[in-house]
Amino acid sequence: MRTWMTMVEPSRQAVRILAMDVDGNEILKARLPPYPQHPRALLTLLEGLALWIGNPVTAVVSAGASVDLRCGEALFDGGLLPVDSALVRFDIVTPGRRRRTIIGVGDFRSVRRMARGHA
Repeated sequence: MRTWMTMVEPSRQAVRILAMDVDGNEILKARLPPYPQHPRALLTLLEGLALWIGNPVTAVVSAGASVDLRCGEALFDGGLLPVDSALVRFDIVTPGRRRRTIIGVGDFRSVRRMARGHA
């Protein structure tokens, strides 16, 4: 099953959405107002993407400190956490700490890209 990975980054200024195909190609970019006018707007948008490609969508939501409670409630149908649907699966990530890397043994960017491709 081929699916798109969609990242959702809410902030006080905007909700940024980036959808990528399985090869990491950017398919859709959006910068939307932080407070949608309907509580199911985000879920409906993501379900529309899933219908477009004919497969479920995984949406990774950034739950950083810059997200206020009003924005979370507006995006997730009155709750603070998103609820999955038949077409959309949500994963919550907390940005902040960078991954630990070992320095001093050369450039490993191509190896990391290969590892991301098989994750």
